[in-house]
Amino acid sequence: MKIQPMSDRVLLKWVEAEKVTKSWIYIPENVNKERPYAYEVIAVWPGKEVDGKIIKIDLKAWDKVISWQYSWDDIEIDGQKMKIVGADYILAKIEE
Repeated sequence: MKIQPMSDRVLLKWVEAEKVTKSWIYIPENVNKERPYAYEVIAVWPGKEVDGKIIKIDLKAWDKVISWQYSWDDIEIDGQKMKIVGADYILAKIEE
């Protein structure tokens, strides 16, 4: 199934967080459930039209981003949990 978000929406796939830090400290599942989460961009519309002009979204497929866990709509596609969010709810782009 192919999904293409519209307007300023972005389709994200959750990236599982590390359970052990680089210094070998174990992070339990129940720690700080309200924190932002890392996601991978699956699809993005070119931008939102405002007054006849396209406001570009500076993201592309495979980018890694940070967004709040409880922002916007959770969906399931082919057994994978995904999220559709407005571009404004993406807090940061992760540069590797």
